[in-house]
Amino acid sequence: MRGSQFIGILVITLAFLIGLSSTVDAGTIIIKTPPPAIKVEIRPFKPFPNAVWIPGHWSWKRGHYVWVKGHWVKQRKGFVWVRGHWVRRHGGWVWIPGHWKRY
Repeated sequence: MRGSQFIGILVITLAFLIGLSSTVDAGTIIIKTPPPAIKVEIRPFKPFPNAVWIPGHWSWKRGHYVWVKGHWVKQRKGFVWVRGHWVRRHGGWVWIPGHWKRY
């Protein structure tokens, strides 16, 4: 393969990858393909008192969706867990991270 052919393939590959996702503002990534359906997870037994289940979710890594398994965490007193989720925005999909919210 000659240098000009390599550069041509590289440019086409980069254009394709940029089409999959683009940055709207600092830290916000827009994914052009919708996330897969949420997986049904079997929640293991609560490992300790006041444990809170953080459900699994699809994460975007290296150009594709990857399932992140759910897990137990320690309850934060005075807070409730708000599940992370994908929302359609700006012609694609944006991840809204899960977080603790005071109640």
